[in-house]
Amino acid sequence: RDNDEQARAQLQQLISPFLLRRHKRDVLKELPARTELTLNVKLSKEEFALYDLIRQEALDSITSKSDTKQTENLGQQKIIILSYLTKLRRLCCNPSLISPDWNGPMSKLDVFSDTLSELIESGHKALVFSQFVDHLKIIEAHLQDKGISYQYLDGSTSAKQRTERVAKFQGGEGNVFLISLTAGGVGLNLTAADYVIHLDPWWNPAVEDQASDRAHRMGQQRPVTIVRMVTSNTIEEQIQELHSNKRELADSVLSGADAPKLDIDTMVRLLRATSNS
Repeated sequence: RDNDEQARAQLQQLISPFLLRRHKRDVLKELPARTELTLNVKLSKEEFALYDLIRQEALDSITSKSDTKQTENLGQQKIIILSYLTKLRRLCCNPSLISPDWNGPMSKLDVFSDTLSELIESGHKALVFSQFVDHLKIIEAHLQDKGISYQYLDGSTSAKQRTERVAKFQGGEGNVFLISLTAGGVGLNLTAADYVIHLDPWWNPAVEDQASDRAHRMGQQRPVTIVRMVTSNTIEEQIQELHSNKRELADSVLSGADAPKLDIDTMVRLLRATSNS
């Protein structure tokens, strides 16, 4: 809780006899190289104006709630802040996710489109992950407009369809596989792809790593590149910074297990730290 290294070491010593772990490096000695990179996306002036408006609204809400702190449950405050953080994250993906009438720039979609076109022209195939299904639907419509062949999987996909679509992709049908992070983060073998694109960062980096392993696993013959799309000067950058701390803690105690949940102070700092600087 207090980032006490001595306490962490004691905890690891106590639980180690009860943990049975197999590392990929111990089981699969011949995996190809894996490269990870961050693709920074700069929001347009119009997008950032909307972003900052919502961020300020969130901060004002926190200030007004502080006057009633004695009567309001701390858990309720956390839910309110988390809802604003989620709204900001969705805006970073595509402004139309929070403003259906939006007809302005869509910076992340533009960068994704250019990146994907280059990959396909170079003979690559990609797994594309997002935690927001409605974001995937926007990407799906874009692929249809561009005439790009793809497969699709989210939580509403039946077990039969899931198996069929995986088989089709592995058999060469589709240059792109759109996947909901929670629905397809584990249990899939998709080695036909040599690129993995994360459209939005998840709180827990271990979830992203598991999703990336759908391509970087037994049977993969080509080097795999993991691309994380992150909007600059936004909450997405702050989440990326949290990832480094979470990975360190998780690796030191449970070697990749779930990292601690965010506390309310951390969430407030995320709101205050994001600015157009």
